[in-house]
This record gives sequence, structure tokens and C-alpha cells, in this order.
Amino acid sequence: MKKLSYLKYLRSALDAIPVFFLLFSIVVSGLAFKSCQQPTESQLFQADIVVYGGTSAAITAAVQAKKMGKSVIVVSPDVHLGGLSAGGLGFTDTGDKSVIGGLAREFYHRIYMHYQKEDAWKWQKKDAYGNVGQGTPAIDGNARTMWIFEPHAAERVFEDFVSEYEIQVFRDEWLDRENGVQMENDKITAITTLSGKTFKGKMFLDTTYEGDLLAAAGVSYHVGRESNDTYGETWNGVQFGVFQHRHYFYEPISPYVVPDDPSSGLLPEISDAQLSENGTGDNKVQAYNFRMCLSQHPENRVPFPKPEGYDPSRYELLARVFETGWDETFDKFDPIPNLKTDTNNHGPFSTDYIGKNYAYPEASYEERKAIIKEHEDYQKGLMYFLANDPKVPEKVRSEMSKWGLAKDEFTDNGNWPHQIYVREARRLIGDYVMTEHDVLGAKEVPQPIGMGSYALDSHNIQRIVTAEGYVQNEGDIGVKPKEPYSISYGTIIPKKQQCENLLVAVCVSSSHTAFGSIRMEPVFMILGQSAATAAALAIEDNIAVQDLPYEKLQKRLKADGQVMVLNERL
Repeated sequence: MKKLSYLKYLRSALDAIPVFFLLFSIVVSGLAFKSCQQPTESQLFQADIVVYGGTSAAITAAVQAKKMGKSVIVVSPDVHLGGLSAGGLGFTDTGDKSVIGGLAREFYHRIYMHYQKEDAWKWQKKDAYGNVGQGTPAIDGNARTMWIFEPHAAERVFEDFVSEYEIQVFRDEWLDRENGVQMENDKITAITTLSGKTFKGKMFLDTTYEGDLLAAAGVSYHVGRESNDTYGETWNGVQFGVFQHRHYFYEPISPYVVPDDPSSGLLPEISDAQLSENGTGDNKVQAYNFRMCLSQHPENRVPFPKPEGYDPSRYELLARVFETGWDETFDKFDPIPNLKTDTNNHGPFSTDYIGKNYAYPEASYEERKAIIKEHEDYQKGLMYFLANDPKVPEKVRSEMSKWGLAKDEFTDNGNWPHQIYVREARRLIGDYVMTEHDVLGAKEVPQPIGMGSYALDSHNIQRIVTAEGYVQNEGDIGVKPKEPYSISYGTIIPKKQQCENLLVAVCVSSSHTAFGSIRMEPVFMILGQSAATAAALAIEDNIAVQDLPYEKLQKRLKADGQVMVLNERL
């Protein structure tokens, strides 16, 4: 009897095992699902202000947040901090430097202090460098600022800011643009990166060149050129035949593989697109390039490498430019300390990879990598062509042989800049849209938070075939404002119904033409500081950034050295 009872109990227990495992698997699956939905403690980070981006605007914003007693996290897709300021653009586009105040001026003061040290001059004597500059001197001794510098010097300043202010920076962290922005009641509550890390905050700043956070948050933005009719402008949209810089073909040049024979097809780097009427809007953006840091010191020079897949035929158009007698190859080899350059685009066919970046603003990360690689291959191929191809005039090749990539810059990237020059991508459509009317002084700018002064500056956007059958560039403009202009607080905040706790310091609310002036690195630093100030004040009052009393913001910005109107110039 006891034996039968035991066997019956055992059989019942064995029969229950599948049910037990079923229940166990359900519980485990539920826990696994929960872990996918809610980050573990090791993946969750929190601060008052979360800054997305690694640009110069990002670091000045983070410093300002700390100065105002707020906790801050910088979530940077970049490993190297400082964006273009540390990525080759050392010949600063200052415009009127008297309107550059606050932390931006502190950055240039620290650059000045760096170059006061004897060991900063490794490849050149300080006195031999002198005080060169275009429009503004490299060194302003009275103001103790320096505006022209090497990439590594700029990166050192940004890293010093991070260290001194004990700023927590997460590098190589890429926003999950599809599902990584959590919102509740028109506010961002957290962002998640592709690595699975989640960052919670009270306020969020988009300081990227691309505007990825603002787009993922669902706020309004624009890509490309508006038509002139959109904001009643003159210099927006297609601008063919407007040659305000020297970046056009001076002489008639055939665009065809066999000169003057359309049946032979177009040369590389020329579009067959039909040109729209002037003033017509489109989705095209001005050309990108890399601001190369070159050296002419024999011990600090790396010969221009021959890129994989190099094809000299893609530079045939430049060879034809040389045949016309054009002789401006070295006009934008702008000197920076230690026998180096910040080398920029110049002329009809140069380092700008015209027409090859239209997809970049909205592209996936992988697609962007491919676009960036195409730009790199094009530009490396161009430099190799200039230094080696027999179609290049001998005197150009001879001079180019004295130059090479700077051996002591970008040492972890083959001496190539780690940041492509994203001259424009997305632009917020926010509380206020800056247009050329604001920049050119035709109207008063409301609620100023900083100033700009550079020209309405757009690089070429298309290279096309004219009605006469010649090649020509389109999109280059350079209209100078009569005096520095204010930038409105409304340009860095979205419309309230779209998001109440997001500020945008780089991809600001402006037309294509206005952004051509605003898009300068000192201005991005200024706007980064102003955005962080507004974020901190809005946290203190527990209000939306759109409801922040301007007078309160203005008072704090002024106290921190920000220049907002003309009569405050330094």
C-alpha cells in the first residue's frame, strides 16, 4: 500500500515537471522582456542636462551647465571632442571678433596661453610665425586671445575643459535614431544609444552638426535651400551666375570626355541635372570637404598617399583648368603655427566634393560612413594628383612636393582629419526663423542671445553643364552684412507643442542663407553656452524652455560675458 502510494506520488510529480518548466520559462521570458524594456542600473545614467554631440558647442554647453551648478552628461558620437575646431579648422572664421564673448572667448584665450609656452613651438620659432591672418590677426596680444591654431592644440583645450569641470563624457555613443528617444507630454524623458545605454535628463541639447536628436524627437526641420519666396529673400534657392568668390570656371571649358563632343559623355564630377531658375528651392546642401592640416617641415611631413582605387581621370577637369593658365592652387594654404596649414577649398575644382552630399543629412550611420569615405577618397586622390600627375604644371608639382600631411596631427587616423566639414545638414524650424533680413540688418532681432558677423557664405552646391555647353558651378554666395547682428533665442528652441525641453545649438532655426553666416565655430560655442544657460534656468523654474522669461536669460548671459547687441561689443 505504501509502495503504491509512493509510486503514485512519483508519477504525479513527474507529470508536473513540464508544467513547472513551462511556468519557469514564462517567468524567465517575462524578466528578459522587462530587461529589454528597462535598462539595468549599469546602463542607466541621469543628469539635469544631457548634451548630445561632441562639437565645440557641446563642450561649451557642458561647461556652462557645470558653472550654473547643474549636473551634466555629454553623450558624444565622436571619440575626439571639439568638432571642426579640433578637426582641422584652425584658421578661424571670426568675422568681427569683438562680438565673440563668454566661453567662446575663453577658448581663444586658452589657445593664446598655449602658444605663450616655448614648447608649443616645436617646428617653428614663434617670431618666425609672426601675426598673419585674413581680416583678423592670429594673435591679439592686448585681448590675450589667439584665433589661428593647430588641431591638437584646440583638442587639448576642450579636454582641459572636461577635466577641470569634471564633465562626464560618454564617447563613441550613437543615438538610436529609430527608437532611442522617449517622450512624455511633449518632453524628452530619456535617450538611448545603439550600445544600449540610456540617459535620463530634465533638459536635452542637440549640439550635433547633423541635428539627429531634434529629428528623432519629431520636431520640425528643413533640409536644403528654401525658395526665395518662402521668406521673401534674395540670396536663397538656386544662385547661378552669382560669382562672389573665386570658386567658378573663369574660362569656357568643355565638360565632355572628348572635348566638345556630347556623345562621349560627361567627365567625372559633373552633374547632368537640369538647372532650375534662380531663386528656386531644392533639397541640395552646400559642399563638404576636409580641412586638411598640412606640413612643410621635412621631419613632420607625410607624403600624400595614393588612395586605393585611385583614378586620375576623375581629375581631368582640373587638368583642363590648368591648361587655361589658372594659377591659384595654393591660395587657401592658410598658415597656422609650426609650418602647417589649414587647407581649404579654393577655385573652380578643389577639395569641395560638389554635389555628393545631398543624402548625408537624412542618411543612416552606415550610409554616412560611405559618403564620408567617398569624400576622403576624392580628396586624397586630388592631393596625390596634384603632387604626381604629369598633367599638373611642373611648378605646381614641385611646390606640392614640399607639403604633406602633418605627421603629428590626427595620429590615430593616418594623419587625416577625423571630422568632415558638415557645412549644413538639417535646420530646425523653431520659435523664430532667422533669415537674411536679420543678418543683413533689415529688421530688429528679438530676444538676442549672442551675435554673428560673418558673410552669408555658401559653398557651391552643383556643378552643371550650361546652355552653351560648358561646365560651371552653382550655389556659391558671399554677401557681407554691414555690421554684426544679433541671434534670437527663438532660433534654438522648437515650437512648444512639439517639445518643451530641447534646445538646439548648431542646427538652429534659420534659412539656408542666414545659416551661411551663423554656421561658424565661434558662434556655435556662443550658442552652446546660451542654450545651456536657458536649460539651467528653465530647470530652476520648472518650466518649458519656451516659457523662460527673456529678461532672466538676458541678465545671466550678460553676467557671464555674452555679447548680445552691438553696444556691448568688447
